[in-house]
Amino acid sequence: MRPLAIAAALASSVGAGTLLFSSRVSAADAPKLIAAASHPPPYKIALSNSYIGNTWRVEMVNEFKAACAMEPLKSVATCTEYSSGNDVSKQTAQIDDLISSKVDAIVVNAASPTGLNGVISQACSAGILIVSFDAVATNPCGIKVNTDQIEFGRKGAQFLVDALHGKGNIIEVTGVAGTGVDQDRNKGAEEVFAKYPDIKVIAKYSGKWASDEAQRATVQQLPSLGKIDGIWCQGGTDGVIRALLDAKRPFPIPVVGEAENAFRQYMIEYKDKGFKALSIGQPPFLGILSLYLASEVLQGKHAKTDVTIPFPSVTQDTVKEGLTTFKDLPGSYFVDFTDSGPNASVIVCKDAVLHGTPCPGTLAVRL
Repeated sequence: MRPLAIAAALASSVGAGTLLFSSRVSAADAPKLIAAASHPPPYKIALSNSYIGNTWRVEMVNEFKAACAMEPLKSVATCTEYSSGNDVSKQTAQIDDLISSKVDAIVVNAASPTGLNGVISQACSAGILIVSFDAVATNPCGIKVNTDQIEFGRKGAQFLVDALHGKGNIIEVTGVAGTGVDQDRNKGAEEVFAKYPDIKVIAKYSGKWASDEAQRATVQQLPSLGKIDGIWCQGGTDGVIRALLDAKRPFPIPVVGEAENAFRQYMIEYKDKGFKALSIGQPPFLGILSLYLASEVLQGKHAKTDVTIPFPSVTQDTVKEGLTTFKDLPGSYFVDFTDSGPNASVIVCKDAVLHGTPCPGTLAVRL
């Protein structure tokens, strides 16, 4: 995959944004270009989302809608959004309908890494551009925008092992079963844990990347579990912590999790009590990047190539109120909806994430 450095500056909810579009395609990339769409813009670009049962997916869909309503995308694309649930058959039917409606591109968050490959082949044969992201589809006729999910698992597992000095009882809270994200994150974590025989996984169960689901599942597991020394969690991390606190289990203990707002608030609250924690974000703004890349390829401005972006992440020492966590947002919100720092990939206003409404100013993307 060829890394793509994208700095999308959406204005904060109280300010205006500045936007530059600059697409550069090298001579080496030229053979990879697909022909621009057979008609001028606007292009019809649809989001085919699968699972919609957690806050991350809601945020992602909202950001997609907001970005499409902002210039310059507003002038080159008309967007629609669909969610099928975590059901391969329903998402297949959804994409089949989009093929029939002759959209120009479909941005896909897939219910299965392979289950949609047949209908995606049909879309490609019809001249429709496929861009998959997050839970990607493996069909090579499409392009992919994602983070390195196996590295997510490895990085978090190694942090936990180091915090425990290579010894202890841990629980693994996994994601939505059957998705490529869940499979890859588990694979990365298990590669690391297998190297440390004194790390014992005493429970492994799904939290479906949702705070409420993870809390309920943990409550059900706790009566049968002995001492817990650490937590590796794909998502719903704050729910797992609440379950431990409600059960009067020892806390803080080392925790690796996603970018839930409440988890990062716990990081601040318990920092002075020795809390060791790593929050790794799978950014919802992947949907924005995928939408933008689709529009660039359709205009013949960008090579048809995969894109990998780095994970936004913080520890108990680097988390910061008002920048990477927000007291005024719901605890279940994934606060890496926006990036931070001088090399930020995306800075997006709260209104886009909360309501799907455009930010002041225009959308800035630099390739």
